[in-house]
Amino acid sequence: MEHQQQPQNVSRQNFDDWMVPVYAPAAFIPVRGEGSWLWDQAGKDYVDFAGGIAVNALGHAHPEIRKTLHEQADKVWHLGNGYTNEPVLRLAKQLIDATFADKVFFCNSGAEANEAALKLARLYGHKAGGEKNEIIAFKNAFHGRTLFTVTAGGQPKYSEDFAPLPPAITHLPFNDLAAVASQISSRTCAVIVEPIQGEGGVVPADAEFLQGLRELCDKHQAVLIFDEVQTGVGRTGELYAYQHYGVVPDILTSAKALGGGFPIGAMLTTDRYAVLFQPGTHGTTYGGNPLATAVAGKVFEMINTAEVLSGVSKRHEWFIAGLKRINDRYHVFSQVRGQGLLLGAVMSERYKDQAKQLNTLAAEEGLIALIAGPNVLRFAPSLIIPGADIEEGLNRLERAVARLCV
Repeated sequence: MEHQQQPQNVSRQNFDDWMVPVYAPAAFIPVRGEGSWLWDQAGKDYVDFAGGIAVNALGHAHPEIRKTLHEQADKVWHLGNGYTNEPVLRLAKQLIDATFADKVFFCNSGAEANEAALKLARLYGHKAGGEKNEIIAFKNAFHGRTLFTVTAGGQPKYSEDFAPLPPAITHLPFNDLAAVASQISSRTCAVIVEPIQGEGGVVPADAEFLQGLRELCDKHQAVLIFDEVQTGVGRTGELYAYQHYGVVPDILTSAKALGGGFPIGAMLTTDRYAVLFQPGTHGTTYGGNPLATAVAGKVFEMINTAEVLSGVSKRHEWFIAGLKRINDRYHVFSQVRGQGLLLGAVMSERYKDQAKQLNTLAAEEGLIALIAGPNVLRFAPSLIIPGADIEEGLNRLERAVARLCV
């Protein structure tokens, strides 16, 4: 085939021409970021309240993260899993020292971390004998896009087109402990739960619900898995949300903020379960490579400080106050829920299911936010976003709200 020159100028139209249409991206293309700001091809600026879907926990192009990336890039990028490396060992020790875990498995995404967790739980069930293979999950949950994790997620719109789906996964109402108590049995190998349902509408779990799940899992010898892909690494104001609730899981999954923008995932667990995975049982080519783990190690070191974690709670209050100010004037939200810097503003009855419309207007006003279903505007900004940027972003949001409410 004749070699064609790579195009120098690309546009949003090229996405429709060249990309498999699994996304419907915004009309503009961001090309540069710094802190909590982004700029598009036309030079227009945006305040970033989305954080790459709770990923850019230290904003864009943080100088210390860039320095770490450059230093590791000058050494070694990738080795494959026939070898270990220094950055991955250091990051594993950081995670173990800061959490309940004894062992860590590294991969490339939240879906992969949850896939590993669910496979480990099924393996545990098989070793226990009998028919111990049921996984209890929750309606409106989201755990990833692999066939196993999309089935565990309780949103049929994401899974039904890919049937037949992996069996023995039961979906129950979130925050309904009685439903779990009536379903769980000796056949149950695991319960998987998000401490805050992110994609499902930013819905926090009740403390009694998570405590009850822990007790039921202990009673029936089932593995309790916390999916902390979105809530982990400082997002709620604690390092991990389980510390917020005082409920310790058997397996925890982490990704998103862990790499601060560099793809990485991790499954944390105790020796009791880790020993079930042996060489050849599970693996990944890129997981735990030196480039990703060096970056994640620096991100984790910077976030796991009293100053940053307490700063998340302070910023939470600024957001709540600013959103209340907007809502007092326009009555566009029925409630704001969430913890730390994972917030969901629920559209009021008059503006029901117009979250996407408001998000589009916000982008036109120079604010990047998220949605969590058709009725919730979601915010997951940098954990260190300056107060002035929060104020400016909320001012832009108010202009968008004013347009929606005319």
